[in-house]
Amino acid sequence: MPGPLFDDMMKKAKTADGFLAALDQSGGSTPKALKAYGVPDDEYTAGEVSMYDKVHEMRTRMITSPSFTGEKIIGAILFENTMDREIEGMPTGQFLWEKKGIVPFIKCDKGLAAEENGVQLMKPMPTLDELMVKSAGLNMFGTKMRSVIKSFNEEGIKAIVAQQFEVGKQIIGHGLCPILEPEVDITSPDKEKIEEMLATELIKGMDALDETQNIMIKLSLPTKVNLYKDVIAHPRCVRLVALSGGYGREEANEILSKQEGMIASFSRALLEGLSYGQSQEEFDATMAKTVDGIYLASKAP
Repeated sequence: MPGPLFDDMMKKAKTADGFLAALDQSGGSTPKALKAYGVPDDEYTAGEVSMYDKVHEMRTRMITSPSFTGEKIIGAILFENTMDREIEGMPTGQFLWEKKGIVPFIKCDKGLAAEENGVQLMKPMPTLDELMVKSAGLNMFGTKMRSVIKSFNEEGIKAIVAQQFEVGKQIIGHGLCPILEPEVDITSPDKEKIEEMLATELIKGMDALDETQNIMIKLSLPTKVNLYKDVIAHPRCVRLVALSGGYGREEANEILSKQEGMIASFSRALLEGLSYGQSQEEFDATMAKTVDGIYLASKAP
């Protein structure tokens, strides 16, 4: 999608104040998200169309809420089923950009492989090229793909970073901006040691890119404050965003507020406090308070 639209979205992604809303629960994690939101089990069947209908209702309610705008939200990460659907008669990505001023991203991975060498790589993505062509046609700006580091293992950490960059370059080839997400398990006893090595490997990976190959990176909130400052400063890094990774919203906001140049890309923490049974007024008030809190944490210090 290179061209004026991509350039406008890139400018927003790179320079705007705010955060990314992660709305990309896929099939496996959707029942958990619906349960947390309070949708009764008898209103849908897991894995069937009725489940995706319910999650799209939840997403639509969030996206159309008055505070969910480009004023404080830079971008939103969708999963494929949401991208393929419409909000108020427009494709979701088009609605986000044209009506809300929010940059749309698509989750493109197919889940995690079994753990090996202390990490879970991404499963193969044999249909990635087709998905990228479709995503570019639906005006997606970028993608997001997740793998997980569980314990300190040099071979595993190198493999996870290499895979992220390899697939990232494939995505760049389609004219989209990838978000690389090598998550560090926040419960790992080796968390700080993993993060030190991860920062070094990410910089090596970016050093090998040419000036047309720009990426975003999504990482767990680091134990050491401002550990990723050199990653953020790298000319190939458009933006560094943080996942909440199991922290509650208040704790995640508190840790994030200490990290200079890192902004939020929260999923569970964004849903916290929102409920299926709330009146529209209550829902909108909760959403506004959530957006304000995450926005302020992303602007600090």
